[in-house]
Amino acid sequence: MQHLLGRARWDADGVRDDLRDYVTGHLGDPGAVLVVDETGDVKKGTATAGVQRQYTGTAGRTENAQVAVYLAYVAPAGHALIDRELYLPKSWIADPGRCQAAGIPAGTGFATKPALARRMLARTLDACVPAAWVAGDEVYGADPGLRSDLEKRETGYVLAVACRHTFTTGLRTSRADELARHLPRPAWQRYSVGPGAKGHRYYDWAWVATDPGQPGHHWLLIRRNRTTAELAYYRCYSPRHAPLATLVKVAGLRWPVEENFAASKALAGLDEHQVRTWTSWHRWVTLAMLALAFLTITAATEHAAPPPPGLIPLTRNEIAHLFTALSGQPARGPQHLLHWSQWRRRHQHRAKTSHYQRQADRP
Repeated sequence: MQHLLGRARWDADGVRDDLRDYVTGHLGDPGAVLVVDETGDVKKGTATAGVQRQYTGTAGRTENAQVAVYLAYVAPAGHALIDRELYLPKSWIADPGRCQAAGIPAGTGFATKPALARRMLARTLDACVPAAWVAGDEVYGADPGLRSDLEKRETGYVLAVACRHTFTTGLRTSRADELARHLPRPAWQRYSVGPGAKGHRYYDWAWVATDPGQPGHHWLLIRRNRTTAELAYYRCYSPRHAPLATLVKVAGLRWPVEENFAASKALAGLDEHQVRTWTSWHRWVTLAMLALAFLTITAATEHAAPPPPGLIPLTRNEIAHLFTALSGQPARGPQHLLHWSQWRRRHQHRAKTSHYQRQADRP
């Protein structure tokens, strides 16, 4: 394994491009969403490329961690990670000796997380990947360069922004939360951002047209939690007019990237690399992303036909469990393993049906 990751001769970026083609070849859809987000892995020591004390959502606090930005492809048939960039803090760039010891290529400069996202989006869109939208959290919504790149390509986006983010409406500029406060009650509409494990995820939504006179269509999109009344804000753009329901759908499709992080770590070992160098890190995460793509595409193939009555469709978790169990030498035969697989799927189907029925019975 160490030879494969460190000394063997193969091109991780070439495999990344093959991975992207593999995913889009099976899941490609012209209305797909490209989602950018970062995740971190808590590490010990100081020699691993990019590691330093920094905030990581994985731990929910500042830790000694390695952080990377990923790009996910989200389509109706499924979703998977298709690109990655390792974030190098300024402390690393300022120490050439440390970079050399970790195998970081000479001349590598500092790049912010939005800059890394722009790099991946440019690669993907230059490869003519079928996609109509880009989504991301506040880190990426606040970057004017990223938004400008997408507008020049006439690629729509729904990017989260902070409450203090400003918008131009008519002759004045206002904060997002100020615009939200002045919305009349009929401006809010109830929409689901998609089905979840316990039913549809309903929120109240409103939108305000912004940036008059600019090419395309621009909006402030506002989401209100129906229980807590907490607000979230999004900056939106489309080269053509889009209905509110479409913007809501794109906003909701940002969350599958979190599912991909969880699945890639639990099922493909994305965060279990015992490597320190630049090359080894890129090779490991590329192979982990490829393993997740295999599970995603296998699940999508199974979902092309309806499951047997009373069972949920095969999930990535169940496929990984069966693949691991059946590819070895199980203590019991395949029929025993398949029996317990159907038992799990039957109970998951009952639980899901119960959750949806409970939601439907609410006033």
